[in-house]
Amino acid sequence: MKKSDFFYHLPDALIAQKPLPQRGSSRLLQLGKNTGTIKDGQFSDFLSLLQPGDLLVLNDTKVIPARLFGRKASGGKVEILIERLEQSYQALAHVKASKAPKADTVLILANEEICRVIDREHDLFRLRFETISPLPALLEQIGHMPLPPYISRLDDSEDLDRYQTLFAKHAGAVAAPTAGLHFDQAALDKLAEKGVARAFVTLHVGSGTFQPVRVENLAQHVMHKEYFQVPQGTVDAVLQTKRRGGRVVAVGTTAVRALESAAVSGALNAGCGDTDLFITPGYQFKCIDALLTNFHLPESTLLMLISAFAGYEAVMQAYQHAIAQQYRFFSYGDAMLII
Repeated sequence: MKKSDFFYHLPDALIAQKPLPQRGSSRLLQLGKNTGTIKDGQFSDFLSLLQPGDLLVLNDTKVIPARLFGRKASGGKVEILIERLEQSYQALAHVKASKAPKADTVLILANEEICRVIDREHDLFRLRFETISPLPALLEQIGHMPLPPYISRLDDSEDLDRYQTLFAKHAGAVAAPTAGLHFDQAALDKLAEKGVARAFVTLHVGSGTFQPVRVENLAQHVMHKEYFQVPQGTVDAVLQTKRRGGRVVAVGTTAVRALESAAVSGALNAGCGDTDLFITPGYQFKCIDALLTNFHLPESTLLMLISAFAGYEAVMQAYQHAIAQQYRFFSYGDAMLII
């Protein structure tokens, strides 16, 4: 398939700029896998759609306040988006400035401490932070939540809570696993009381999740790498669920990529590392039976992934339905359950 096969026109008014007042108050579009059957509802319906013995697999990554503002010694403004922490005082980052900084350029941060450009790795810059605090602590002090580029406002105090799942545990993501944002504690408790089990994977979502596919031929696309970990307890939970006839329900495309990356051999195995798995229509899924997800950008790798799972025609028709019904799109938007 081609990149242009995954284009759709979305009115700007449907891009959610803020979260709803309450988690769990979003809408839920139910899509029949491969059948294309569509049903409109509320996220609160999710509880009734799962059965005792089903397994939810959630991504417990934690978003770090990865956006920093500063200036060059010359006075020009600089915006830094940390992509990956390499050491306590070193990171790979995107640097937005009027002119790309060269090696040894000094960048002055908002607290007047500095970082220095060491070298460049493709689109990323390797930075060394010559600061009193190690980088994780520095980000907590002066960092901003890295809202996606389609949210046309600066982050505020509300985002510190709402752009983070309730079960976030392992710091390292620079974008939220957004399907998990819909769950409040009451919903998690009710699912547990119903007999729906939970297991966790970790996939540190990178800013590459928002990068456009730049080639028409999908076979030529180079996927960004993200760190993932699938623990043995999650492997055991998936296998036990399959044996008892339950369904494995992935919460978000990041949970899917973690599970499928751990099953590239054909069998699901515990492990960790970097994944550049690119899932497109024709891919044979090994782990999941259902998928809860948000609505994704046109021509994005995430839209291609859900098309691989639910069927291309079914997904594109569902998106047109969602637009006509004025669902809210993207990170702070509504949800879709493919089941």
